[in-house]
Amino acid sequence: MTKTQTYDFAIIGGGIFGIYAAIYLAEHGLQVALIEKEQQLLQKASIVNQARLHGGYHYPRSVATARMSDENKARFTQDHQAFINFQFEKYYGIDRYGSFTDSRQFKRFCDYIKIPCEEVTEHPLFNYERLEAVFKTVEYTFDPILIAEFYKKQLKKYTGQIQVLLHHQILKAEQEKEAWMMELKNLEDSNLYSIQAAQVINATYSGSNAVNNLFGLRNIDLQHEISEIAFVSSPQFQNMGLTVMDGQFGSIMPYGLSGLLSLSSVAYTHHKVSYDDLPSFDCMKEQSNCSPDFLSICNSCPARPSSNYRKMLSQMRNYFSQSVQFNYYFSYFTVKSKLKANYIDDGRPTEISMLNEDPPFYCIFAGKINSIYEIEKILKL
Repeated sequence: MTKTQTYDFAIIGGGIFGIYAAIYLAEHGLQVALIEKEQQLLQKASIVNQARLHGGYHYPRSVATARMSDENKARFTQDHQAFINFQFEKYYGIDRYGSFTDSRQFKRFCDYIKIPCEEVTEHPLFNYERLEAVFKTVEYTFDPILIAEFYKKQLKKYTGQIQVLLHHQILKAEQEKEAWMMELKNLEDSNLYSIQAAQVINATYSGSNAVNNLFGLRNIDLQHEISEIAFVSSPQFQNMGLTVMDGQFGSIMPYGLSGLLSLSSVAYTHHKVSYDDLPSFDCMKEQSNCSPDFLSICNSCPARPSSNYRKMLSQMRNYFSQSVQFNYYFSYFTVKSKLKANYIDDGRPTEISMLNEDPPFYCIFAGKINSIYEIEKILKL
C-alpha cells in the first residue's frame, strides 16, 4: 500500500449534495476527498427527478417540508438562474375523487405559508369534469443536466483542495484516535490504499445505511423504491405544467431547459418497493454488480423494470381536454429513498444527522435540491 493520504473531510457520494458540501468546505480552506463508486459524478437521483424547484405547493400535509422548500428557493434560484426555466405557466389541480386535500384546504394552505395561488375557473386545455379546481401558481424547474455540468466545472477550480476519487469503493472504515481510517479499492485497477479524514460526510442517499454500517454506525429508518421518470412532448401543452394533488395522482411539467416534459405518477412511477434498511430488490439477483450494499445505476441496467409510461399517460390524460396530445420519448430510472416516518404526511425533509461526535460523522439524507445549503448550518468548521 502507498502512504496514507490525510484530509480534513472525506465525503462519500458524488451527487449534488456531496459535491456542494465539498465545494463549501474547499472555500473554507479545507482539504477534501470526494469518494464516488461510479465512473462519473451525478449519475443517479441528482439527474433522475422531475426537476421541480419546489416552492412548497407539493406538500399541503407537511408544512415543515413546504416551508423549507420555500425558504431555500430564493437562494438556489439566484445561484443557479442560468439553469432554471422561469418561462412557463404552472398549475395545480385537485382531483374530484380520492384526494387527501380538497380545493378549500389547498387554498388555505397556500395562504397560510404565503405562496401565490389563484383559482382558474376556465381553461381550454383542462378537463374540469375530473378536476374539482385548478390553481395558477408560481413554480419553476431546474435543468439537472446543465447543473451537473456546472458543478463538475466548479470542482475543477479546487483541484488543489478537492481530490475526486471516481470508481472507488470503501472496503473498511474504523476510528483511529481523532480521525477515521478508510481502506479504499480503486475499481479500475483493483489497487488498495488507505486514507485518513478528521471528519466524514455520508451523502449517498439510497446508499446511506450501507455506508453507515461500514463505519459501525446506526441505520436511518428508510424505505426504497425503483422509480421511473418518463419524458414526453405535447404540441398543445408547451411551456406549461400541471400537478394533480393530493394522493395517487401525477404531474407533468418542463424538464428544465431541455424542451421535454417530465412525467411522473404516484401510482406508476414507483415500480418496486423495499422496506428493508438496505434497498433490496429481486432484479439484483440478475446482476452481479448490484447489491443492497453496492447499488448500481438503474438507467443502464438490463434488469430494470419495463416502462410504465403508457399507464402514466393514461392517468394524466384524464385531466386534459381531448385536444391535448402527448408523444413519449424515453425514461430514466433510479432508486429513490424516503424516511419511513414521512409516510403519513408525504413530507420530504432534508435531515443531517451527526451519527458520531468524535471523530465527527454526518449523514445527509436529502429531501429536495433546494436544500443543498442545509449542510452549512450543521458543520463545525
